[in-house]
Amino acid sequence: MERGWLERLQGGDVVLIDGGTGSELRRRGVPMSPEAWSGLAARDNESTLRAIHGDYIRAGADVITTNTFGTSRFVLQSAGLEEQFARLNRLAVGAAQAARADVADRPVAIAGSMSCLPPGFDPESYPARAVERAAYRELAALLADCGVDIIALEMLQDVEHGSLALSAALETGLPVWLGVSARRRDSRLVAYDYPERRLEPVLEALIGLGPTVVNVMHTPIDAVGAALDAAKRHWRGPLGVYPELGSDCAADAPTPEALVECALESVGRGARLIGGCCGSGPEHVAALTEARARLLAARNPSA
Repeated sequence: MERGWLERLQGGDVVLIDGGTGSELRRRGVPMSPEAWSGLAARDNESTLRAIHGDYIRAGADVITTNTFGTSRFVLQSAGLEEQFARLNRLAVGAAQAARADVADRPVAIAGSMSCLPPGFDPESYPARAVERAAYRELAALLADCGVDIIALEMLQDVEHGSLALSAALETGLPVWLGVSARRRDSRLVAYDYPERRLEPVLEALIGLGPTVVNVMHTPIDAVGAALDAAKRHWRGPLGVYPELGSDCAADAPTPEALVECALESVGRGARLIGGCCGSGPEHVAALTEARARLLAARNPSA
């Protein structure tokens, strides 16, 4: 099990993670599922998925993330693929492991992604609470059985669903990343796109369950600093940032240098786990790698 990344974080080093997987798959021509986003790519486009993981490792990522964001049983069931739950998830982890074996010339950890993605992105379509809890426990256990090094919870947006996923991840005994998404709405910082749901109470409740790392992720660059500050009011452990740059690597999306500037500011505020989310690609991670000396110099002991 690769845990060198955690020792580096705890020692104050900067650890780089990969960029977007779903958006990069789509940029390379892989269609997305209306119900499960990129969850079917491991079955239908394994070579492309494996190449993306490999490109991120070559670009300098110390951690790569499995394409399992949308592969819980109840999401796959909505796509008519419930019976392929185990196969799809094992293929997804296998693609990351194969890329690491083929490409890595240094320690690279694999983070098993989990989310509270509802079927079809419809928050009214969650199953009964007991079914939802069982699905998160099943996915976390399978990811651990497949040999991931980390469980990475991504885009948690509330306490109701987020606490179920986080508790399931913690049961594996693996290091667990708590990833929350934020937006600015007027003068308020809200959880994802819910104008009535303030981010800070969500953070406070989920942090209380005891993750290993707290990440501000899938958050626009202009909201990252405020979200980091909110996290720091409730958390004294390792912090990470991987913002969204847009879903399709559009021409007007933030450039690799813009991500570097966000990373420099985030490191100055105390973040040490750095990467990108939707819209970022290997070129963004390569820019972070090139800026490593600047990132190290940006560390502020008082942050």
